[in-house]
Amino acid sequence: MTKPRWCLGLLLSLLLLALFVSLSAGTVWLKSATVLDRLLAHDALDFEVWNHRLPRSLIAILAGYAFGMAGAIVQGVIRNPLASPEILGVTQGASLALTIAIITWPQMPIVWLPLVACLGGISVALLLALYNIGVSFSGIRLALSGVAIAVILSSVTEFLILSHPLDINVALLALTGSLWSHNWHHVALVLPFLLLIPLGLCLAKPLNLIALSDEAAHSLGTTLSWTRSWAMVCAVVLTSVGVGVIGPIGFISLVAPHIARQLVGGHHQYLMPAAMLIGALLLVLADTLGRTLIAPSEIPAGIFTVVIGAPYFLWLLARFKG
Repeated sequence: MTKPRWCLGLLLSLLLLALFVSLSAGTVWLKSATVLDRLLAHDALDFEVWNHRLPRSLIAILAGYAFGMAGAIVQGVIRNPLASPEILGVTQGASLALTIAIITWPQMPIVWLPLVACLGGISVALLLALYNIGVSFSGIRLALSGVAIAVILSSVTEFLILSHPLDINVALLALTGSLWSHNWHHVALVLPFLLLIPLGLCLAKPLNLIALSDEAAHSLGTTLSWTRSWAMVCAVVLTSVGVGVIGPIGFISLVAPHIARQLVGGHHQYLMPAAMLIGALLLVLADTLGRTLIAPSEIPAGIFTVVIGAPYFLWLLARFKG
């Protein structure tokens, strides 16, 4: 088990390095010594670092944790490395709920964003559960029904945006995965929901048994319905909170667990922490690129993750098919 622990240490080191780079990068680049001085001094000169770059970088890390763990859980429950919350329609449900809330309640306080997104994500999960009730569990059936629901919800979201042109700018900003204007208030919104991460880690052993087969997991004392239910609740809430705070970020929930599996193997006690670190690393890098490439303008981080994730997903499909 030396290699997985070494890989986790390496990923943590890379994440800390990426965080430091994100604090240095921007319209005005700061030297390393300047960043350290302003972090330590915390005086009138540190507004750019403490009130702008640091909170949005922390939000990227926390949301990356949520997306990475959610993806690892969904893939473990369905036993398919191509599964993710996006494929199950959870992300689209949270996005639709946000769109409806933004259109009907333009002055909605930001504290409601994660709760509204959770309502949308949980609603989709319940719809999936109702559709698949009364039949034996099938990962393929769950994924296909999730894809169908996701397409419908995406269409409804696009219709609502196009039919309300006065609200289109706010809605599009919320749905492109942007960290622009995010501050310490958004960090505080995410923190309470991260209590689900220890719960997710507690599911590592049952998910390892489910990876063998339903029969093996049941014979070794795993309650399949309970494990799958709590695992999906954890994944749905983590995904919805991430969407509620920064919008839908494409492919991180798919790519992060897959990369983690290549590095640390399939044991979930290592796979989930690795997926969390990789998700955070990808999101921090995407946000840093987004606000530096064409500064002072910004490119939403969600666009970068799609540009990187879509070709990677196609490669995964080709490899999976082969």
